[in-house]
Amino acid sequence: MSTECDAFVADARHPESLRALAARGDIRRYRKGTILIQEGDVGETLFIVIEGRVKVYCVDANDKEITFGVFGAAEYFGEMALDGGPRSASVITLEPTVCAVVHRRALSEFIAERPEFCFELLSKVIQRLRLATRDARNLAFIDVYGRITRLLNDMATVQPDGRRMVMERITHQEIASRAGCSREMVSRILKDLVSGGYIAVCDRHIALLARLPPRW
Repeated sequence: MSTECDAFVADARHPESLRALAARGDIRRYRKGTILIQEGDVGETLFIVIEGRVKVYCVDANDKEITFGVFGAAEYFGEMALDGGPRSASVITLEPTVCAVVHRRALSEFIAERPEFCFELLSKVIQRLRLATRDARNLAFIDVYGRITRLLNDMATVQPDGRRMVMERITHQEIASRAGCSREMVSRILKDLVSGGYIAVCDRHIALLARLPPRW
């Protein structure tokens, strides 16, 4: 195993079963901007993120992109295609990333030895299905402002000084892709929120200074 994987396997903060599965994978390093999965391809592998971050997304015929999620260390992806079907989305690295790539046969052997992992895998699939259902509902029933503010609230974490911050350095285009709207709309809404004293933006970090209004 690599040094990164050794550290991951030894880190008790990660689920023991995931650490054991990662130890059976092939360790691969990828540069920023590397496409790991292409939508429509047939999948034979599951990826476990050891270091770095990846984005799961789809692009339509007009090059409009929608983001389904951003995954970091101790997350895995690619499980949806292990039934032999085509990949349902594309995945790209957002920064230099290290993954343990587990092939179908190794995963099958792991599950045969540790059948309880099936429940963990099923739980992850159900969780992501619920998120996909929520996102579809949001697109249908919540306006653009509501989707953007919900995204900011979901991403914000409380810092030691008590402030709520979106620590991920996220661009207007990335917010647009996740909220299902245009970059221009994101820019306009964020500018209004800054002017109203609700948020502050510094070096692409967003601080939530006050409770965001339910409507604008």
